[in-house]
Amino acid sequence: MENTKEVIERSSRVERKRRDSFGMFDGYDSCSEDTSSSSSSDESEEEVAPLPSSLPIIKNNGQIYTYPDGKSGMATCEMCGMVGVRDAFYSKTKRFCSVSCSRSYSSNSKKASILARLQGKPPTKKAKVLQKQPLVAKLAAYAQYQATLQNQAKTKAAVPVEGFSWGSYINSNSFTAAPVTCFKHAPMGTCWGDIAEGVRVEVPNTDCSLPTKVFWIAGIVKLAGYNALLRYEGFENDSSLDFWCNICGSDIHPVGWCATSGKPLVPPQTVQHKYTNWKAFLVKRLTGAKTLPPDFSQKVSESMQYPFKTSMRVEVVDKTHLCRTRVAVVESVIGGRLRLVYEESEDKTDDFWCHMYSPLIHHIGWSRSIGHRFKRSDIAKKQDGHFDAPPHLFMKVKEVDAAGEWFKEGMKLEAIDPLNLSAICVATVRKVLADGYLMIGIDGSEAADGSDWFCYHATSPSIFPVGFCEINMIELTPPRGYAKLPFKWFDYLRETDSIAAPVKLFNKEVPNHGFHVGMKLEAVDLMEPRLVCVATVTRIIHRLLRIHFDGWEDEYDQWVDCESPDLYPVGWCQLTGYQLQPPAPQSSRDSQSSSSKQKKKAKSQQYKGQKKMTSLQLKEELLDGEEYSFLQGTSDQESNGSASYYIKQEP
Repeated sequence: MENTKEVIERSSRVERKRRDSFGMFDGYDSCSEDTSSSSSSDESEEEVAPLPSSLPIIKNNGQIYTYPDGKSGMATCEMCGMVGVRDAFYSKTKRFCSVSCSRSYSSNSKKASILARLQGKPPTKKAKVLQKQPLVAKLAAYAQYQATLQNQAKTKAAVPVEGFSWGSYINSNSFTAAPVTCFKHAPMGTCWGDIAEGVRVEVPNTDCSLPTKVFWIAGIVKLAGYNALLRYEGFENDSSLDFWCNICGSDIHPVGWCATSGKPLVPPQTVQHKYTNWKAFLVKRLTGAKTLPPDFSQKVSESMQYPFKTSMRVEVVDKTHLCRTRVAVVESVIGGRLRLVYEESEDKTDDFWCHMYSPLIHHIGWSRSIGHRFKRSDIAKKQDGHFDAPPHLFMKVKEVDAAGEWFKEGMKLEAIDPLNLSAICVATVRKVLADGYLMIGIDGSEAADGSDWFCYHATSPSIFPVGFCEINMIELTPPRGYAKLPFKWFDYLRETDSIAAPVKLFNKEVPNHGFHVGMKLEAVDLMEPRLVCVATVTRIIHRLLRIHFDGWEDEYDQWVDCESPDLYPVGWCQLTGYQLQPPAPQSSRDSQSSSSKQKKKAKSQQYKGQKKMTSLQLKEELLDGEEYSFLQGTSDQESNGSASYYIKQEP
């Protein structure tokens, strides 16, 4: 009998040891058991490739919890009746779900609890979610729970456009996306670090039948902006369950997060049979790999805090008369983009969208300080609750020295047409303002009173010296009605008795922006700036990018600076909750010469101003007496600026 008893006890110890090797183990540094097994000796995983050193390296420490399956891994609390993953239960015997249940069981409440369960009364509060129920009911509850979590996440994210997925779009066409580091103004743009392929993260395990939310480790297979294609550990070269997610999402965590948060790590059921010792597998796979910084989610949150608040008053370009500014009030802030409502708009429908770092918005008093035209508001005093945005919130322009040789009225140059951003046109300096600002007119299409002049800073990336287009093989748009084609600057300067603005006055700085032709991104359609669209970089001239809107004809392309705050990484709309405009469908592409073309034209007429004003409209506007020019004055606003471009040679 004694020998039989000894054999049974030895068998029981072996069984417990085997079960423990499947179950929870408290961290690499506290692992004293042998991590080798029959399966681990057969493992042939390749060594993890070294990654950039700025990310945390997963060492032989931290905590990882694994659970075998939905049967042997489940347990029922003997006190409250709660059903859950066995190894998450308290004590070595795993009989109770918590310390309080363990203590209560040994108290006088034991009989009352058992009696309540026998009578069919509901379990205690702890068991409310995970009470004992049939497997089908568990799965149904789990599905509902997951749906609830997804719905909660959607309240902070944009409703996805039906039928469009960045992941499918990139996979099916083998596209590449511009990295987050190209967008300094976007969340995490300056602190993205070395997040790259091979980085490991902890994510929800969707390949699991447990009724609780569990996690598993996945590696980044491909990056596209904020979006990452992930593959669960254990799948090796099997891409059948690869999935895309936003790496800045709330469900993405660095390795070790589950251990510190008490969340279970459960291998996907598809590959659960591959290893009998998942602990050894993870130790081998993760040691020396890289993961997200422990404060990654905090950095994401901090980078999505915006200084502009609703009810702030600003000066912004008048979208119907480009030559002047108007007072507008911040109505909403989404991802750093501001919806501004012009102050005299009673129904709040007269609005304008721009980024908080846009050169089109300024602090109250800016127009007066530099001598810019301004439309006086009909409202005599500020409305209750409205207040002026502090000057320090606005993008600073680069300081310039206008004391020596400087721009003069009548000088010729080349400039992006603000009413047709696909064209670089022959232009003229019409007025020199204070602090380095210039009023620019497009030759051949100007109104007599200058109501369609546009304000550019001398360091603006939208103005270029004479000859820039020719040197860089860009088509220059000649003045409207100019008959002597092909256009030659030498002849035109002589005919108009004009001089070209000196090349040295243009900023030639070109940042190392990181963009390449073919990269995908999300870009504002500046002809209707409330829209953010799927777009592609089709050409790069120094710091100037040619942005093509996928699905639309090339005539709607726009020239944009590489540091423009109107460009965003793939996944920006999803992260910030902004609506993304998908590419035009194939049917629209085939018929763009008719219906879709008209649709785009209807959009483009709403940008910053109407295409051109008629003389009658101008006369009526002048009679209104609502606009006037300030004399040039001093301003304490520092200059900001983008630069212009590197010029190969002086024309």
